[in-house]
Amino acid sequence: MARCDTCGNHYDKTFTVTRGEERGTFDSFECAAQAMAPDCAHCGCRILGHGVEAEGSIFCCAHCARAVGEHELVDRA
Repeated sequence: MARCDTCGNHYDKTFTVTRGEERGTFDSFECAAQAMAPDCAHCGCRILGHGVEAEGSIFCCAHCARAVGEHELVDRA
């Protein structure tokens, strides 16, 4: 049995997630998201959707991007 990199659980149905050069073994999508989902550059929450990007930073929403001075991004057109 493999071991989850996030919680340490030994589980017979683990899976591997690869993002770029980063790779991890997990027992649930919750553990995978906790370990590998990017953090919002403003509020720090995990970005589980697409998020928005500006000048090399990723944000959970346009509101957080505006809070750090990025005024081009909007949540709706």
